[in-house]
Amino acid sequence: MRRLFFALLIMMMTMVTANAQMQRVGDGTSGMTLTERQKGLAACACLMAQGDMNRLEPAVRKALDGGVTINELKEAFSQLYAYTGFPRSLNALGVLSKVLESKQANWQEGKPWKRPAEWDDAKKAYELGTKNQTQLSGKPFNYEFCPQDDYYLKSHLFGDIFAGDQLSAADREIVTVAALSGLEGVAPQLAAHKQGAVNMGNSQQLVDELCTWLCNEGYTLSTKWPKGEPNPYGKYFIGQSYLADVGGGVINVTFEPGCRNNWHIHHKQVQVLICVAGRGWYQEWGKEPQELTPGTVIAVPAEVKHWHGAQKGSWLQHLTYHKDIQEGASNEWCEAVSNEQYDALSK
Repeated sequence: MRRLFFALLIMMMTMVTANAQMQRVGDGTSGMTLTERQKGLAACACLMAQGDMNRLEPAVRKALDGGVTINELKEAFSQLYAYTGFPRSLNALGVLSKVLESKQANWQEGKPWKRPAEWDDAKKAYELGTKNQTQLSGKPFNYEFCPQDDYYLKSHLFGDIFAGDQLSAADREIVTVAALSGLEGVAPQLAAHKQGAVNMGNSQQLVDELCTWLCNEGYTLSTKWPKGEPNPYGKYFIGQSYLADVGGGVINVTFEPGCRNNWHIHHKQVQVLICVAGRGWYQEWGKEPQELTPGTVIAVPAEVKHWHGAQKGSWLQHLTYHKDIQEGASNEWCEAVSNEQYDALSK
């Protein structure tokens, strides 16, 4: 009973959180929700920062379909070299170049690129950078501890790079927050840029929505639930997964994008799944698949053959526990979910 109570409490908390997010993010009352164009920029920036070129290619296509221009993507990937390094910036530009080999009629080139005047005047670049950095920080910022970085930030990042006219200052911070959200070990910088995104013209509601959207869509895995250790039952999974015991008989399972378990059957027990982050699939034998999103709760009947896992382009976390456990309860692993079956879901 104690285990069941704990699990039900988690379930209710998860559903309340999900409902609160829907009311805050998706009801449109603030008039400040993310546009498809902004989502496209954010998705591409986040995947570029992670170096995930496989997921970046379809994200680039979707962004172009959603109104992001070719020159805006070039500008975003170029800017992000200052945060992620030249290798990932160049790799992302390489993906964009590859996508454009089959350019679609609805994709827009955008404003013609022109060389910023600040590139030919170091003093103007430094003055522009100082102005931009002051606005972003909310006050004058001088990094006296390291004069080299102080100059680079003012003259190059917020001067030379911000001098481009393809993206607005507000857009640049959406791109930066999305990229930093996809990296580990940069919490101070992410916090600073989330506030900076507001200072550069985005609403606080929009910035909050951006971070929630990146997590719920599976681009990041910024949840309070522990990722855990590599799954000891990995031989029954395609892809990498992780397990974390969160107490009370409840296990958190984390699936990397594209990871899923084999078909399996729980004998003489009911399995409960509670999706807490990302997007995934659940399917029973002979039935249509169901989408898993934060707040989705599924009770898997005993003796029913099924599988569950992440969607192709998203992380997934779900809590799981068993109830109505009878004597002799067991788990039977069956065949893998074929690539053909799985890929058909993504289409």
